Amino acid sequence: MAHALSGGLWLHRHVLRGEPMAHLVSSDRHLLLEAGRRLRLDPAWLQYKPLKRPDDGVHVEAWHWDLRGGALQRALYLAVGDERRKD
Repeated sequence: MAHALSGGLWLHRHVLRGEPMAHLVSSDRHLLLEAGRRLRLDPAWLQYKPLKRPDDGVHVEAWHWDLRGGALQRALYLAVGDERRKD
């Protein structure tokens, strides 16, 4: 999370009601919008939610995408690549 709050992208995976999903989080809104464009997400789906920095508790502006299904698979592919790929 600290990486996201300093302007990077954080892919936070979890399960909701048995369905794999993730939040793609950052304090850099423009970076998230570019990531959303690459993931074919509607900009209207970007959500604002300030987060507390773990080290000092200060609130930082942050945004996130909820990723499920195809969007989650595309994000994982972009983040780690295709494990079946032969180098």
